[in-house]
Amino acid sequence: MSHAPDDTKPSLPNPFRQGVFVFLATGTWLGLVPLAPGTVGALWGLPLAWGVGKLPELWQQIAIIVALAAVGIPLCTEAARRMGGLKDPGSIVFDEIASLPMTFFMINMDRASVVVAGFALHRLFDITKPPPARGFERFPAGLGIMADDWIAGLYSNLALRLLLWAGVM
Repeated sequence: MSHAPDDTKPSLPNPFRQGVFVFLATGTWLGLVPLAPGTVGALWGLPLAWGVGKLPELWQQIAIIVALAAVGIPLCTEAARRMGGLKDPGSIVFDEIASLPMTFFMINMDRASVVVAGFALHRLFDITKPPPARGFERFPAGLGIMADDWIAGLYSNLALRLLLWAGVM
């Protein structure tokens, strides 16, 4: 008895052939790892946050954060479309990468404990999606992909500031 391949399963397009949108949105394909792609892909956000934090002027830091947020909307929209039209593919990690500079906005990243705590807080808030993050996820296309991570960035920045203020770190 021979078994024919199951042709009823929808197949996702090969992300390695999908162009620059998918390449960037998946964090240079780092978001394609099978376990914890958001956490693995978010690692790219750490050097980005460090670089943004080293800019000499506050307005420059704000401009880069706003630009990343704005660019992420069409980037993630197009990448999701090219990846089969899924609402928020787990392999798209640009949202995590771009929101990590929000976590460390105006916070010195020169101590490893601060970097680890900030990263962990960002992942916690991104995964748990406390209000209003879950509601923001319902926005259309790339806006929904990006917006819940903006809340994670904001909440993790505030929580990290609280830990620093309390002298925990």
